[in-house]
Amino acid sequence: MDSINLKMMQCMILNSAYLKIENMSTKHKDQRKMHPKGQVLNAFHRLVEFIAKRICMFIAFLKGPAESQPPIKDLTLLHNATTLALKIRNKQLTSEEVVQSYIDRIKEIQPILNCVVEDRFEDALKEAKMCDELLKSEDAPSPQVLAKEKPFFGVPFTTKDCIGIAKMKQTAGLTVRKNFVSERDAEVIRLMRTAGGIPLATTNVSELAMWWETSNCLYGTTKNPYNTRHIVGGSSGGEGCIQAAAGSPLGIGSDIGGSIRIPSYFNGIFGHKPSTGVVSNDGQYPSAQSEDQNRLLSIGPMCRYAQDLLPTLKILAHKNVDLLHLDEKVDISKLKFYYMEDDGGQFLTSAVEPEIREAMRKVVRYLEKAHKIKATKLNIRKMKKSIALWVANMTCKGEKDFTYELANRAGHINIWWEFLKWMLFLSNHKLISLLTAMFERFAVKYGSDKHTKFIQESKDLCREFQDILGEDGVFLYPTHPTAAPMHHEPLIKPFNFSYTGIINVLGLPATACPLGLNKQGLPIGIQVVGGLYQDHLTIAVAEELERGFGGWVPPVIVA
Repeated sequence: MDSINLKMMQCMILNSAYLKIENMSTKHKDQRKMHPKGQVLNAFHRLVEFIAKRICMFIAFLKGPAESQPPIKDLTLLHNATTLALKIRNKQLTSEEVVQSYIDRIKEIQPILNCVVEDRFEDALKEAKMCDELLKSEDAPSPQVLAKEKPFFGVPFTTKDCIGIAKMKQTAGLTVRKNFVSERDAEVIRLMRTAGGIPLATTNVSELAMWWETSNCLYGTTKNPYNTRHIVGGSSGGEGCIQAAAGSPLGIGSDIGGSIRIPSYFNGIFGHKPSTGVVSNDGQYPSAQSEDQNRLLSIGPMCRYAQDLLPTLKILAHKNVDLLHLDEKVDISKLKFYYMEDDGGQFLTSAVEPEIREAMRKVVRYLEKAHKIKATKLNIRKMKKSIALWVANMTCKGEKDFTYELANRAGHINIWWEFLKWMLFLSNHKLISLLTAMFERFAVKYGSDKHTKFIQESKDLCREFQDILGEDGVFLYPTHPTAAPMHHEPLIKPFNFSYTGIINVLGLPATACPLGLNKQGLPIGIQVVGGLYQDHLTIAVAEELERGFGGWVPPVIVA
């Protein structure tokens, strides 16, 4: 969910009913206890979740069994991007061979998973051949020079559709933008090209990148490679999917409420949301409507191997790279670890599943056994207000409504007419988009007493975290309360994104780390959060957890 217009949550959270329950719960001296009316509504929500999940399971049953993917036969696909670059520099592999391997893999998985929206295979092969010809020439730079100046020389990469690539479509999943072609590369794409990377394809997103299930009326629904009955997350869901299915060695996503970390989590890969303001957001659509919104938005890497996070972040951070201390060696045993197993009982969010709690506890036990570290369990009560705090920070002065965004910022759609068309299967918009536009009138108003109160509480929470973490602390927290839900299920649990959204409010770096599969064969994991500009700590912990727990688990057989 990385659009600047995630209003569904605004509207449904901050309507009068929600705020009334929120206020009743916080008036009690013991804030850990919810008001009886809140308990009843939460219990009712659990019941609705239970029923909805059974309905989704029945729909999935009617559609038939989960679709299977071809096995991974080409071992080139199993190298991380850093190793591929090394092998290309040393002429152990050609760039053309690597690019062709990934083109072949995409052609295998695309009919099943629907992760790619547009490719540039021919151009990518031409650019790969140019890389190989340069290495054969008399003027070929040395491997050492290439490693320093073009660390991903000849390596293909992919990115979500919202991030512009010159001469390619940039639709953001909006039907009215189906013919819109980006005139230039987004800044992060320019930086990746400068580092030697070769753009290979763009991947699917939710409509206007405003939802955590990747589905739109233009390109359809993307399916989870571990079980096609389940979602891939959003809005960088296509990117999470293609990485997990070994269709790309490296991806670029963006995150304003969890759009890197949720798809990374649901697809069992690594994903890093950088510290606020470090990576340029230039060239992304939809763009931020205010500097406050831009502060919450970060572009970052998504990949199967933790080793690729740091070198990619070095490239993306560009002129701000010195803020991050990425070359400092991290001694895990000298870090201070803190954790929470849940948000403390937030209103209308799903309970954290037992297997996710146990995964967190395994990490705590592993750190104690491997590094003699005693992690401290926290109870930060403001985390219960994560949804309200995120929404307040997304609300900006003079903000245009969502009907304006659905019209591609050229007028407004007629919401009631679109609802009628939707009921007749004629609308070009998803139901969640129309609901967003309809309910946003109930959102908290910029500058109101409630808005001011939530902004102040956000600042207080930021200070609390910075005091706790400092320059040597990391915070372990669930990325999401459940494993990947079934298709359409997020409609009943829209607020579960709060586990990631609150970290955007704080502006802190966070790395999604896979910790294996649950009993249903779906990925689970946690996110590792650091102090401001301490991205090197969260990435170092991610690398350590990869060593301890195995990291990415292939969703298919490796033949």
